[in-house]
Amino acid sequence: MSAPRQIFRTVIRGSIADVWHEITRTDKPLPCFFNMRMHVDGMRPGSRLRMRTPDGAYTGVVGDILECDPPRRFAHTFQFTNYNDPPCKVVYELREVPEGVEFTLALEDVPVGTKTAKQMTQGGPIIVSTLKATVEGTSIPFMMRFIHVMSKLTQPFTPKRCASANWP
Repeated sequence: MSAPRQIFRTVIRGSIADVWHEITRTDKPLPCFFNMRMHVDGMRPGSRLRMRTPDGAYTGVVGDILECDPPRRFAHTFQFTNYNDPPCKVVYELREVPEGVEFTLALEDVPVGTKTAKQMTQGGPIIVSTLKATVEGTSIPFMMRFIHVMSKLTQPFTPKRCASANWP
């Protein structure tokens, strides 16, 4: 059983190119994605996507790219490596508006009652607000700064199953 589509939306004062770049960059950790670094074997449907710690030692999320229509739409499957929950789908949509860019994060097919569902529901608003702050050049939310620090401090205790060697 999966939850209905969840939508998280904001308007970002910036260019659509800047927002697109920030959600698809692979050259450094992404503040809005819990300071994980995106690793892909191509930005096209069917390509693998991995979200890894900044040092690359651990992989927190795996998926496959479903759609890539720059700079308007990016979609991929999503599965936490530390849970045995089935994958869900994440869709990012960008639309130019007079104030800047309307950014929408949609979660689809999230398995109801799972740890994935809980984390995805809690993470959506934090991701959106952090992306907005990053592109606009303002301070990222305290909660995300706290998560970045705690992630770094607790990395040595990450389950072995999340080691990047297990998720090529």
